[in-house]
Amino acid sequence: MHLAILGASGHGKVIADAAEQAGWQSVTFFDDAWPELEENGPWAVKGDTRALLSRLADFDGVVIGIGNNRIRADKQSELARAGANLVSIIHPAAIISPRSSIGAGSVVFANSVVNPCAVVGAGVIVNTGAVVEHDCVVGDFAHISPNAVLAGGVTLGQQAWIGACASVRQLLSVGRASVVGMGAVVTKDVEAGVTVVGNPARVSTR
Repeated sequence: MHLAILGASGHGKVIADAAEQAGWQSVTFFDDAWPELEENGPWAVKGDTRALLSRLADFDGVVIGIGNNRIRADKQSELARAGANLVSIIHPAAIISPRSSIGAGSVVFANSVVNPCAVVGAGVIVNTGAVVEHDCVVGDFAHISPNAVLAGGVTLGQQAWIGACASVRQLLSVGRASVVGMGAVVTKDVEAGVTVVGNPARVSTR
């Protein structure tokens, strides 16, 4: 089983490590900073996006190692149009309910939890120790940062970003492309495209 990761970043390193622990035999990185960038920790960088597109048949799966939600969405769309086999990477120490669903190209890291009837879209990052409770709906290309918690029935819009250690109260919605700051406590719905911070979370004026 041979995996290609587009994006030789720190986030990509965590994906590669999770993939190896999940049984992938080899990992090869591609990044648009190549050929200046030839290594990502212990893993080799073998080309840029164009090179990966020309070598899709060499890999059993492809995943995006880019933390920026918008760029990750763009790159995944490009790969999908080219016929890439977009796979999800789930660390063996994650707890994923068999009654939940994880979309193509998503990554779920160690000690995270996805509980029953949660729906995680495509290209989502469920980062280390994050919790997605029952009946949540997580939009495509969202990012739930380390130790963040979505309580039951939360709806998270596409490309939303929940900061580390933030929490969202049950049955609320966080709009598309919104940002919930680190450690924020969300107690009411968040509109699309805004940043909220604090406890209780309020729209940032900065």
